Amino acid sequence: MYHNLSLSAFSRHLESLIQRSTTISHLLQLHSLILKTALDRDQHSVSQFISSSSVISVDFARSVFDHLPFSPTLPAWNSMIRGYAKSPYSFVAIELFSDLRRTSARPDRFTYPFILTACARSSMLWEGGMVHCLVLKSGFVSNSYVGNTLLNMYAACGAIGLARQAFDEMAERDIVSWSSMIGGYVTCNRPLDALMVFQKMKAANVEPNSITLVNLLSACTHLNTLNMGESIHSYIVVNKVELEVSLGTALVKMYAKCGEIEKAVQVFSSLSVKNLQSWTIMMSCFADHGRGKDVISLFTQMELSGINPDSMSFSSILCACSHLGLVDEGRWYFDRMINVYSIQPTLEHYGCMVDLFGRAGLVEEAYEFIKNMSVEPNAIILRSFISACRNHGKVFHVDESLMKLLLEIEPNRGANYVLAANVSAIAGQWEDVAQLRRTMAMTGLKKVSGCSWVEVKGDHDRSIITEGTAKQAVG
Repeated sequence: MYHNLSLSAFSRHLESLIQRSTTISHLLQLHSLILKTALDRDQHSVSQFISSSSVISVDFARSVFDHLPFSPTLPAWNSMIRGYAKSPYSFVAIELFSDLRRTSARPDRFTYPFILTACARSSMLWEGGMVHCLVLKSGFVSNSYVGNTLLNMYAACGAIGLARQAFDEMAERDIVSWSSMIGGYVTCNRPLDALMVFQKMKAANVEPNSITLVNLLSACTHLNTLNMGESIHSYIVVNKVELEVSLGTALVKMYAKCGEIEKAVQVFSSLSVKNLQSWTIMMSCFADHGRGKDVISLFTQMELSGINPDSMSFSSILCACSHLGLVDEGRWYFDRMINVYSIQPTLEHYGCMVDLFGRAGLVEEAYEFIKNMSVEPNAIILRSFISACRNHGKVFHVDESLMKLLLEIEPNRGANYVLAANVSAIAGQWEDVAQLRRTMAMTGLKKVSGCSWVEVKGDHDRSIITEGTAKQAVG
């Protein structure tokens, strides 16, 4: 049917087919057609084919790219660099960029953002700095797309000072620039700086978009600043900003972390679309505040909605079972996680199960569970088990090797020595008690006092709990 079409008409038809391709099978058929019609020598058609192929399968696109009958065009190079930059093998994009520079083609305003993205994903700060030098030499530093990607690269690599320098040197800043700088500070755990940039953004009369607002809410979450978070929520309502899933989830998380559970529930319930993160954050919120029944109810609703739980979701449900003393249910969810959803248990999951057995007084089962773990227990699991033995008067179940392992994992934590000494005292092992106390005295270790922070009318109160006393200091 194709022999009656002119070359240009067939080329246009091919472009339409390429754009509609979604699988490797489609790509193989189209590639065969391109070879049969000798369009593999048409640079425009092949470059477009590589561009579309790289989105579906970067490996397939690479095979076509490597066997071109002519030197690849710059769009073909860009497509391959972009494809690898977005893949798990982003470092290959950097290798391709080096190959590109040895050809007659010259990187353009699209090449540099792709390669900077690859540097960011691979955490290759030195290579990113070299690309920055090339950007300066080539004159693309004034391009906002290039400048914003440069800023993101430095922030992603943890070089927030260099990111701020790139931001300050921008001739023009758009909303992406401001949002990227705010997001960079949040990512690098400098939320106060993020809020300060936002103040400058307001002074520059730049209106925030949903991405800016998500980053600002993340900063508020880090700082537990409810007032600022509520102000952002008010801005969303007053300006009728669409409460899409990422923004709504950020609001839920902010309210949850600030202790406003009912407001978190209200926002969560108002979301027309909920993703896995939305459900998980809400469940974690309930779990953190001891509302285990709500966690179980929400977990069931999530499964019924067709969303499969992830590792964090199971952490919440197992924590809820532990606090509610639901041993059978905890066992059932743990088994379901492994055998139904094929999720490998993490130390956090193991810790929840040990805590579950320990709270219920099932010290023997907790001990067997620890022995059968596929990984070595961490200090939290060991402390949980040994504390359960002490609390339930079953110190004979404490394996001496477990106490030794705890002290080896965290040798500078005074509370571990106090716990070990208490267990040894209950077991009547007074020589061990004396040795542990001598070790604490010689090393200067002390049990750290517990403390909590509470925000009251913008001020932070810190309560310090010591043995038999309570002190309060205003920060």
